[in-house]
Amino acid sequence: MLEIIDLHKRYGDVVALDGCSFEVRPGRMLGFLGPNGAGKTTAMRSVFGLVRPDEGEVRWKGEPVTADTRLRFGYMPEQRGLYPKMKAHDQLVYMGRIHGMSKSDAVAAADHWLEALGLADRRDSPTETLSHGNQQRVQLAAALVHDPELMVLDEPLSGLDPIGVDTMAEILRAQARAGKAVVFSSHQLDLVEDLCDDVAIINHGRIVLSGNVKQLKDAAPIRHLELEMDGPVDEVLTTLDGVRSSEVIDGRHVLVVEATTDVRRVLAEAERSGVVRHFVYSTPSLTDLFREAVA
Repeated sequence: MLEIIDLHKRYGDVVALDGCSFEVRPGRMLGFLGPNGAGKTTAMRSVFGLVRPDEGEVRWKGEPVTADTRLRFGYMPEQRGLYPKMKAHDQLVYMGRIHGMSKSDAVAAADHWLEALGLADRRDSPTETLSHGNQQRVQLAAALVHDPELMVLDEPLSGLDPIGVDTMAEILRAQARAGKAVVFSSHQLDLVEDLCDDVAIINHGRIVLSGNVKQLKDAAPIRHLELEMDGPVDEVLTTLDGVRSSEVIDGRHVLVVEATTDVRRVLAEAERSGVVRHFVYSTPSLTDLFREAVA
């Protein structure tokens, strides 16, 4: 298990981390979320010694993380960590060798991941000649080539087309099923909700919400309500108490309401006022939880 314990980090007057603590368990995938500048990248870099915290500790399996420990980790930075003129296959072999693999094992692993990521035909292409999405795939392969116990990925889904997202998502699921601990940051909250077992939301350097995604949604003090009808919608909504937010999307009124709100009365009023074409009352989405947590 990866433990991030009470990390503090300042850059002059800027507080990057302010007591950041969370954990990532083997066999589970954690979405590390937060607004821009919240401290996500600083926390991730701390795992690899790229940032030295002013206070706090990073532990793996109960022990402090050392240089030898990090050889068992895989890291995918948001900014490219690739050599632009090196061929994709050579690059993966080199990364494997850095992590202690024999040449033959590194070659076999590079072959495997280029095939799995749909890049077998680009093995001899310099990475600078690859598209943004294909560079992203090579970057993931570089994090996977040495079969790490822990994967830390900073915005791994950024810039990918839908097929690329599906490919990468299935690989991450497979890694978690194999018992790896996986943590990744993303601004694509719908994908995080589909992929992740757990989330940790950071804001101003502190974790403001964390836990199992389903349990957080079930226990949330808010609910998600969608309403579309033929009739005076605005008059119906005036009978609704506890509205946290409201917007109109494709003709549907989409609201976040307090969990204690009696929506049966709203539905009854809507049915009296016109034809109800769409009515959904559900636990909040991860996007709803995120907005509440960082407001």
